Amino acid sequence: EQSRLGEKILHHRAMVALSMIALRSNAGAGRARSDRRHQTAMMAVGSKGPKEFSVPRLGTGTWAWGNKVVWGYEESMDAELGRAYEAARRLTACDQASNGAGALFDTGDSYGTGRLSGRSEVLLGEFGERHRSEDDKGEGEEALLATKLATYPWRVTRGSMVSACEASLRRLKVDKVGLAQIHWPASNYNPLQEQALWRGLGDIYDGGLARAVGVSNYGPKQLKKIHAYLAGRGVPLATCQVQLSLLSYGPMQKELVAVCADLGVTLITYSPLALGLLTGKYGEGGVKAPTAIRSLAFRKAAPKCGPLLRELERVGEECGGLTQGQVALAWCVAKGTVPIPGAKTAAQVEQNFGALGADLTASQCAALERAAEESGARVQQNIFQTE
Repeated sequence: EQSRLGEKILHHRAMVALSMIALRSNAGAGRARSDRRHQTAMMAVGSKGPKEFSVPRLGTGTWAWGNKVVWGYEESMDAELGRAYEAARRLTACDQASNGAGALFDTGDSYGTGRLSGRSEVLLGEFGERHRSEDDKGEGEEALLATKLATYPWRVTRGSMVSACEASLRRLKVDKVGLAQIHWPASNYNPLQEQALWRGLGDIYDGGLARAVGVSNYGPKQLKKIHAYLAGRGVPLATCQVQLSLLSYGPMQKELVAVCADLGVTLITYSPLALGLLTGKYGEGGVKAPTAIRSLAFRKAAPKCGPLLRELERVGEECGGLTQGQVALAWCVAKGTVPIPGAKTAAQVEQNFGALGADLTASQCAALERAAEESGARVQQNIFQTE
């Protein structure tokens, strides 16, 4: 009994640690408004509301860029991260089905640990500036930078959200971000702060600081509420980002897929590979997770993943040799979502975009979902997720 209790405590601590990393502050982030000094980057976003907001079929998550605790980031990795950035831009441009949308990079003002707080945005700003300087002909679509503004306890006014967005613009080295999002809702613990977040998000759009606005970790009920509020202001809600994968596809996610379709909101899915579990590297007989926190997060799910991993492999063979991870991403695309798997190397970006080479059939998707359900493997949901 003590052993089982200890295991539950360790698992809980791992999940809390993963979620609370986002609470690290951006040291020295300016709160005052200031003149933005950089030339506006052209974003692949239309000008006639949410239906014109153009995103590619697959993006790149940058949570790991600056995160030592969960992802083992070191500054020596920056050169390879730059190559990953260029690979994502090139492969997005090659994907004709993305209809000319710029490469999507998902980031957040809380991404980066300790003194590296905000590092993900800083790196994207540096890579983008270098790309623009080298692309002297101005060819190709500009990257679609999508940042999330953390719901820190001190962000309790609409103005604090606007100031946070301005600070992100300085790090990203642009005058206008492609997509500004509320990182997580405060409705479960501070409804008054939640209202300020909504007003601030609307102000960001009305003030021309973002081409589009969205939310993250909002369930279907809360999504409908903020959608109605913003619609009343004439502000289109473009996106909703949620944790969704074959190991995180329960009633809430299924309802959210339907609600987003009804509202015309693009559903972006984070952790589509379940922190790497669906790549097959960490399943039965796989390698040990590279960080202690990820090892704890995998403790319960990894031993149960065998049946699902075998089904991913089988479907991959049917699709001409896709890897397990590529099939997992192709499943997300087949569900009508835009997955944003993380990548730290150009090779990983290449692997991720390889998922776009297959269109899974309804029967293949159903078989994968059955295997996931029968395995009993599940990953912990974000503690800030609402209904």
